[in-house]
Amino acid sequence: MTEHTSAPSPAPVSGRPAGAVYADRGSSHFDILLAAMVTVVILSGIGAAKGVSFGTVPGTGFEIITDGGFFLFPLAYVLGDIVTELYGPRAARRAVITSFTVSVIASLSYFVIIALPPFPDEYGLAKQAALELALGPVWIVVLAGLAGFAAGQTLNSLVVARMKQRMGERGLIGRLFTSSGLGELVDTIIFCTIAAAAIGITTIEQWAEYTILGFAYKVAVQYAMIPVTSAVIRFLKRTDPTYQARLAALPARD
Repeated sequence: MTEHTSAPSPAPVSGRPAGAVYADRGSSHFDILLAAMVTVVILSGIGAAKGVSFGTVPGTGFEIITDGGFFLFPLAYVLGDIVTELYGPRAARRAVITSFTVSVIASLSYFVIIALPPFPDEYGLAKQAALELALGPVWIVVLAGLAGFAAGQTLNSLVVARMKQRMGERGLIGRLFTSSGLGELVDTIIFCTIAAAAIGITTIEQWAEYTILGFAYKVAVQYAMIPVTSAVIRFLKRTDPTYQARLAALPARD
């Protein structure tokens, strides 16, 4: 008689806290999330070199100041939350480093493009001047973004990871709410302070308005996106076989 043996159960990954599991980065979702984060960071760096004013709030004198990348950058934090929750803080750090490495390469490329001799006609010289004006300050924005996002996203990922270690799969919404405000506060203060000169901000009042509005907007977007973010995270967890295998291998809690 032929003996039938069942496949061995997946072994728990050593070194993982009992309540937190993460998927392998080699699964099909990580590369898509990383590509999206890199794209958002590069486009934000270009857009943020432009100062944007929506006028003043009637009766207050408060000027609504932001930059051209304001509608993009909160998406980088949303993607960072997803990567941290699904793949862990190490993968989130890798995504941040990759994003800004590519962004630095892009800035160096802009420098070379500007340095190349233009056509000597009127149109060529006008285009050269426009490129210098538009892309010339991008390196300052990239530096500001590197400092701010690295600090803010590191704090954001740390909060998500620590809370997940304690709570396991429970409390996803709470993790997203808690981490968003802290990360965005640190990021916004650092970014706005360094990038102010590139954007054209020259006074303390403008800096304060830019910083306060930037923080409030970024946190509002992240909070508004939490239902979508959590739904995406749950979907990716369900459809990632490595995550499900490691979740099944966890010891039962009392």
